[in-house]
Amino acid sequence: MRVIVVGAGVVGTLHAWHAVERGHEVVQIEREAEARGASLRNFGQIWVSGRAGGEELETALRARELWEAIGARVPGLGFRANGSLTPVRNDLELAVAEAALARPDAAARGYKLLTADEARAVNPALRGAFDAALYCERDAAVEPRTAQLALREHLLRSPNYTFLPGREVRDVVGERAVRDDHGEVHGGDAVVLCTGAWLGGLVRELAGPGLPVRRVRLQMMQTDPLGEPLTTSVADADSFRYYPAYRSPALDELDARRPQSATAAAHRMQLLMVQRADGGLTIGDTHEYEHPFAFDTLEDPYDHLAEVVESFLGRPLPKIRRRWAGVYAQCTDPSRVVHRQRVRDGVWLVTGPGGRGMTCSPALAETTADELGW
Repeated sequence: MRVIVVGAGVVGTLHAWHAVERGHEVVQIEREAEARGASLRNFGQIWVSGRAGGEELETALRARELWEAIGARVPGLGFRANGSLTPVRNDLELAVAEAALARPDAAARGYKLLTADEARAVNPALRGAFDAALYCERDAAVEPRTAQLALREHLLRSPNYTFLPGREVRDVVGERAVRDDHGEVHGGDAVVLCTGAWLGGLVRELAGPGLPVRRVRLQMMQTDPLGEPLTTSVADADSFRYYPAYRSPALDELDARRPQSATAAAHRMQLLMVQRADGGLTIGDTHEYEHPFAFDTLEDPYDHLAEVVESFLGRPLPKIRRRWAGVYAQCTDPSRVVHRQRVRDGVWLVTGPGGRGMTCSPALAETTADELGW
């Protein structure tokens, strides 16, 4: 079988990975020299803890298994089973953590409620004041800026894999074939369009105007090296408001009695933080849903994030090295993990995992391969 994959972000690259692993010939086409979208502009977290129960959690857990297996073969991924801690600072936040611990799937997520001293034993960098912390053993991380490069370097060892950068696919021609902006036609037995947040042009033409996917903009930043290990990923209690696993009467009570700060609410914020391989911290994030998106970044969210992080660390942040904005595609139906649609005979569009893209992409690609009979 010959598979044409359009898009070299993490979703497209994992589709190429599964096809090559199953013995098929793969041509992967990317309009940039390398993917530069949401696949690079994220935390690199394999985030199991907050996923909705059912299909979403099952997908994340399967992806976590696949990431670990792939990471053992591709050290450049920087896979590490670091887990996560969400410190809580009052009885209302603690009640949300306890409600999460009472979920029937809590054990599958690796939830544990730790005292402050127990949490500091797990992550000594957390010297600030907090009462307890929700630990999720199944969370993990990879290096987002280099993961696709490491995967591609491995794929290029196979004679069945071809990477064609700097080519924008302009049209679907005939059956199971695409034409790029060089005028070349690439045909096969299946075409998979993994175009990320690029939802206009050809995607709109193929999928129609009712595509149930929206674009979401975020802001993030990265610091100079911390100077010590941050042994787990770290979230704050605002993440309880963002992730579906934490919905409960206890969360309703938290919202009613201790709402988010004005800045956090205005920018739909949560704190997520992970340490990079070079020791720096990736910190975020905001969520903007209304179009048109701003073209600039705002300082108030960064100030808020820095304040929260410093309160957990009990020390000033290192110098901010980078700030950036990113855009990802998200299904408008929150119960759907991804939008997978046959747009022509033998041509499939796979998009819209939202903030789950880095976490779930290995399992999403595996499901595509299974459903298409690769």
